[in-house]
Amino acid sequence: MMPIDPPLGDMTGKPSVKVKASAHSHAEEQSFETEILEIHGQPLCVGRRTGNGSSPPLLLFNGIGGNIELLGPIARWMPGRELIIFDVPGVGRSPLPVLPYRLRTIASLGAGVLDHYGHQQADVLGVSWGGGAAQQFARSQANRCRRLILCATAPGVLMVPGHPGVILKMATPRRYANKRYAKSISGDIYGGDFRRDPGLADEHFKHVKWQSRLGYYLQLAAMAGWTSLHWLYQLRQPTLVMAGSDDPIVPLTNAQVMAWLIPHSELKVFDCGHLFLLTRAEEACGAITEFLDKP
Repeated sequence: MMPIDPPLGDMTGKPSVKVKASAHSHAEEQSFETEILEIHGQPLCVGRRTGNGSSPPLLLFNGIGGNIELLGPIARWMPGRELIIFDVPGVGRSPLPVLPYRLRTIASLGAGVLDHYGHQQADVLGVSWGGGAAQQFARSQANRCRRLILCATAPGVLMVPGHPGVILKMATPRRYANKRYAKSISGDIYGGDFRRDPGLADEHFKHVKWQSRLGYYLQLAAMAGWTSLHWLYQLRQPTLVMAGSDDPIVPLTNAQVMAWLIPHSELKVFDCGHLFLLTRAEEACGAITEFLDKP
């Protein structure tokens, strides 16, 4: 676990800022500014890129083991829109939680982060594991979710599973701790562009901030037994379901089922794999912006 000083709260109970830093050193990228907030008693590393105020903020939920910096390309290709993201407890620079948590807890933390910045409502995007958190947010914080974007994700345990060999590789965080291993298996687990260019693993995982195996396993435990399949039809938010046609982790059928179940939804398929949001960032962000800007 990386050492981190807990923030000091004020007498009003409002989260206070302890640390602020840029998540990227590359001047050409519009970076997230990060700060440590205490939300419901849990210190969180929160990333924010302020926008021009013309649209609601976009709250991002990352994939399993993913820290803020991994979604940096989104900040680059969505200028003018406020983006908010946080490392879940035990990942990146957010310390481990005192107790295990469920996806409802992550949704509640997301709502607390919006409270801190004074937002009553946001658009919500979830990637892979974060797609489960985004679905839960849209259900348990329904009034705070204007529109929903689900990327390379599934309805929980009741999903069409990927290849058993891929699932076994995903059951361990070794790819985050060992860059050589990550490169050797990237094509097998992420598919799409990674099959053609394994070197993409070096590019997209150079910003990994590895913390602990326990943080990764807590994320797996949070998803255990969870499914949205029986209530997706109740979601009322306009929803964009995005998927890769060559996704070994979350086969395309899952996106097709979700788009069919969610009433006000549309499906966008990319000729890519699980991480199309990174390898096809310009195209993906263009589709997201078009969806969010619809009347």
